[in-house]
Amino acid sequence: MARVVVDVMPKPEILDPQGQAVAGALPRLGFNGVTEVRQGKHFELEVDDSVDDETLAKIAEGFLANPVIEEWTVRRIER
Repeated sequence: MARVVVDVMPKPEILDPQGQAVAGALPRLGFNGVTEVRQGKHFELEVDDSVDDETLAKIAEGFLANPVIEEWTVRRIER
């Protein structure tokens, strides 16, 4: 078994209203110095060792992310 992490973020040219809301709230809560926030998604998958990187890329692109507005990274985590 392997643990795979897929991080999905909006592409830089895509507006991120959730990130903007967090960035706007931080100074009001006393957290100064944060100039930008981008909010994304984090997935952790437990997969059999037989699942190859190509299959993981297809899962990320076809199911976990919207390739029109999001970019993603896939990485295996050592235990």
